[in-house]
Amino acid sequence: QVQLVESGGGLVQPGGSLRLSCAASGNIFSINTMGWYRQAPGKQREMVASATSGGNSYYADSVKGRFTISRDYAKNTVYLQMNSLKPEDTAVYYCNADGRTGAGYFPFAGWGQGTQVTVSS
Repeated sequence: QVQLVESGGGLVQPGGSLRLSCAASGNIFSINTMGWYRQAPGKQREMVASATSGGNSYYADSVKGRFTISRDYAKNTVYLQMNSLKPEDTAVYYCNADGRTGAGYFPFAGWGQGTQVTVSS
């Protein structure tokens, strides 16, 4: 079983910055993609950024140039540096990861519990 634990959310003024972290733990053999999604009240969950084990990164158009995703492969951790935050970035941010557990035979995919990001003056 794999657990994903996020941290780093909070309240920030428009134009400010926050850094989210998500650590994966458990019986991990390998992790393929780690990413961040968000869900605002009354809206569907949407992909914010993702990073593959091959070093590729993908971003939603709404965050390009403001957010940066990075991974620490040794620590099974993914980060999301969020700069120039806007009120419309307010949402619960969820970590997502997929890979293999055990000796590599069993796939996993899971979500963290979410962390609230509020951008308001």
